[in-house]
Amino acid sequence: MPSSTEYSPRTFRKRVSTYWWLHRWPYLRFILRELSSVFVAWFVVIALLQIKALKNGPTAYTEFQEWLRSPTLIAVNVAALLFVVFHATTWFNLTPKAMPLRVRGKRIPSLLIVAPSYFVWLAISAAVAWILLRG
Repeated sequence: MPSSTEYSPRTFRKRVSTYWWLHRWPYLRFILRELSSVFVAWFVVIALLQIKALKNGPTAYTEFQEWLRSPTLIAVNVAALLFVVFHATTWFNLTPKAMPLRVRGKRIPSLLIVAPSYFVWLAISAAVAWILLRG
């Protein structure tokens, strides 16, 4: 038995734009965070290609470095870096919601959960920068 006939009233359905997520920051942030995973994968692919070039010898590695110096790849890598930083910060900020910690029945403030992640990230980044830039 059909749920409606030609003469019965139809329910009103408001048309939703394909770009509905652009109108509110929380939705846009969610979409950007999901999109940022593509750039995380991009860095993984670049790292694997770099390892392959290292394995194939000095000539292959020099060619790989020249390929990385192209303006297009520099632009893509800068955009990827921004997206990866966005991905990491949103991940750190989600930690207190995904893992609410309680001590003696009271919830630990979000800052006490998030701050160690940022501190370790900063410390590791500083150590890597020191190793790479010292000579």
